[in-house]
Amino acid sequence: MKLAAPLRSLRFIATALALPLMAGCGEDDPGPVDPPPATALYAITTRVSTGDATQSYVILTDTVDSSEALKLDGAIEIPGGALGVGVAKSGALFVGSTSAPTVTRYNLTTKGSLEKVGTVSFQNQGASSIGEYQHQFQFVSETKAYYFDGTSAKAVIWNPTDMTVTGSIDLSGLVIQGARLTFATLPFRVGDLILMPVGWRPSAGIGITKQAAVVIVDTKTDTATIAKDDRCGYVRDGVLGPDGQVYLATEVYGSAVRRVAGGDTPVPCLLRLNPQTRAFDSSFFRELSALVNGGTAGSLLPGPQGTAYLRVLDESQFEVKQDTHPRVLASASAWKWWQLRLDTLTATPVDGLPSTSGSSFLFEVGNRTLFTEFTNGSSTTNLRELTDRSGKVTASMPGMAFSYLQVR
Repeated sequence: MKLAAPLRSLRFIATALALPLMAGCGEDDPGPVDPPPATALYAITTRVSTGDATQSYVILTDTVDSSEALKLDGAIEIPGGALGVGVAKSGALFVGSTSAPTVTRYNLTTKGSLEKVGTVSFQNQGASSIGEYQHQFQFVSETKAYYFDGTSAKAVIWNPTDMTVTGSIDLSGLVIQGARLTFATLPFRVGDLILMPVGWRPSAGIGITKQAAVVIVDTKTDTATIAKDDRCGYVRDGVLGPDGQVYLATEVYGSAVRRVAGGDTPVPCLLRLNPQTRAFDSSFFRELSALVNGGTAGSLLPGPQGTAYLRVLDESQFEVKQDTHPRVLASASAWKWWQLRLDTLTATPVDGLPSTSGSSFLFEVGNRTLFTEFTNGSSTTNLRELTDRSGKVTASMPGMAFSYLQVR
């Protein structure tokens, strides 16, 4: 569906309206004065579950520092589990959900509300819904974006301005019979390349597949290379090291499966990939437990100055029983923060950051990084401060906030 004319900037409109008032001013008049800058505006999409039903809400707020919980009053209601995505500060929000394989564009109005202006469907590409994580959407420009879909094993190419599908990249080389394909919560860019780590878990039951992979999409040619490694599994987190190499680790959920089930479950590990050769380094392998004094560790998140963060289970804060479900363990508020130096591969606990749920997302707010904590039986999401390593709660909201965007 074609969109209406693009939304003009608030500054342009305010200036245009002011021009007639300037006509006929005397010589002492200082001339046009720029309007004050518009305040920041954030869209947080949260999922609220009641029984077997899930309803999502897009909350607009001008602050992520609030002593009172953010409210659902006035939020846009979306059926199913929704994601709100887009380019930061662009004035547009794209919303999709588990209820349909469609994405709807909302433009920010001059009144600070969101106006629905177009919808695109990915159904013809084999998608059955829009799910999982915010960063399965990767935006290259105003007219080009990708959606990584596990159901169809494709990277759908679409135009966010015209809201049309323009093509797709076949990722059928990732399909493993009897396993569910999942993409990373935090892929990353190296030049013109998008690096999307991949993990698998059984279509039914508990476990992870002993297979690691990274999809490397060249955004100039719309082609993909799939790098694979069979030494461990659920390697869905990665960071770019100071040596230009990509370091990838088993995600917390995969580590939780190993802690609960043991046996043949792949050992949580750290691998290395060369983005230039687009291949794993067969000579590099580290067990995550060896980096944290034998503990249970998982996930690798970007840290400052050539470091990364690992999450390490503190079993004094959560008792692991024989019948503990890995998802419950991964979500328990018992995962400490450790900082890993990528040059020496030495890790140390981070003082000041509290133990929180291992499953979390990172959100950028100006020069700050916040992380999510799902608490109260996953009925509440806290945003916590990571940049100053205080772990201070800056805002809370009902439900599980899976996506966040600064729209202005």
